[in-house]
Amino acid sequence: MGDNYDLDLAVIGSGGAAMSAAIAARQAGASVVLIERGILGGTCVNVGCVPSKTLLAAAGARHGAATNPFAGVPTTADGVDLGALIGQKDELIAGMRQAKYADVAAAYGFEVRSGEARFLDSDTIAVNEKPLRGRAYLLATGSEPARPDLPGLDQVDYLTSTTAMEQAELPESLVVIGGGYVGLEQAQLFAHLGASVTLVGRLAPQAEPELAEILRQVFADDGITVLEEHATEVRSDSGGVLVTTASAQEVRGQRLLVATGRRARTEALDLDAGDVKTDARGFIAIDEHQRTSNPRVFAAGDVSGAPQYVYVAAAGGRVAALNALAASPAQAQARIDYTGLPAVIFTKPQLASAGLSETEAIQQGHVCECRVLGFDDVPRALVNRDTRGALKLVADAETGRVLGVHAVADGAGEIMLAATYAIKAAMTVDELADTWAPYLTMAESLRIAAGLFRNQMPTSCCA
Repeated sequence: MGDNYDLDLAVIGSGGAAMSAAIAARQAGASVVLIERGILGGTCVNVGCVPSKTLLAAAGARHGAATNPFAGVPTTADGVDLGALIGQKDELIAGMRQAKYADVAAAYGFEVRSGEARFLDSDTIAVNEKPLRGRAYLLATGSEPARPDLPGLDQVDYLTSTTAMEQAELPESLVVIGGGYVGLEQAQLFAHLGASVTLVGRLAPQAEPELAEILRQVFADDGITVLEEHATEVRSDSGGVLVTTASAQEVRGQRLLVATGRRARTEALDLDAGDVKTDARGFIAIDEHQRTSNPRVFAAGDVSGAPQYVYVAAAGGRVAALNALAASPAQAQARIDYTGLPAVIFTKPQLASAGLSETEAIQQGHVCECRVLGFDDVPRALVNRDTRGALKLVADAETGRVLGVHAVADGAGEIMLAATYAIKAAMTVDELADTWAPYLTMAESLRIAAGLFRNQMPTSCCA
């Protein structure tokens, strides 16, 4: 480190991308500091993945008791003490924030400094107005719920995915605007806890159509009303909120939850002073090596417009740190390989994917062949007495290579690890069909679906 710099790498943020970058930097022997204006840990542990999934697990336990399919094993599902659940959630978050962030920072020997950072010029930032010069910078400030341009929203006390998980009392009824992963999870979370829920928006717009149709039926079974059209206006109504849709339908709810996407958190950084450019959507523009328009500044995670998964943020943070600390531009060539990228929506059953969709495969020039396996042909689903689900396997018709795997199933996310391995290893459907799969598991569906490329006649239990 030269005399002109206070440290090798200054990271703004303390979430998945920031922590991954700091760990990589310390492993390389570099000096690093994380600068956090809010709560240590970023979106995932505080207001995203961890709190939503533990509350979904709680809601799923209640729903499972209420819809128990096994005769002779009676279960009950009484009212919900949401305040107690929120308290339990907060205890979990506090423990994970300490163990997975504060203790990790101490173990690797890097400082997490409390304060707000902004650029003074293209070479210098200020932390609480005190200049700090890093040899390189990483912007990892994440994202936050976006506020749509919806008439009347300013006049309504609405919830976001963050504030919804802070409520101490369960609303009697809830209208959710947005059918993406946040809207789907939050709608089902509150429905399974006992609220009457209406969802406004296209359901699972990125999902394979065969699987979205199954999820529609699941939501209908759950008593969730789905209006697959745009909301055009909201306003306060007696006892709650009134939402008007594009076809002039009106739906009422005691509370309104808006889940229409997320935006980059950059407003305090003074990016212009740092010569850091954003793209048309407001996310920080980066190249494949995580470098911004300022060659000394890198960005990773949600703020960079990357797929909004904490494991993508962590991968981006590591790549950014390696490139930022490289001895020369020629050595700064690390990049993320997105082949087989998995994703999970934690509905019940889960909606999950790995690799390319059928549409994406065709767009990339593949001659596509697909098979869809209904879960009434999966022994695990039969013994669970819940066959709502399917697995779709996307393959290259000429080579047989597996390009994508998509599923609606209990535990669909667990299937995607094997799917990602298969895609990254360039396995063919024949190789997948000939690979061992343990009987009476959901993951066996991957082998059964691969076998449909050879023979679409009914199968026996393991044959």
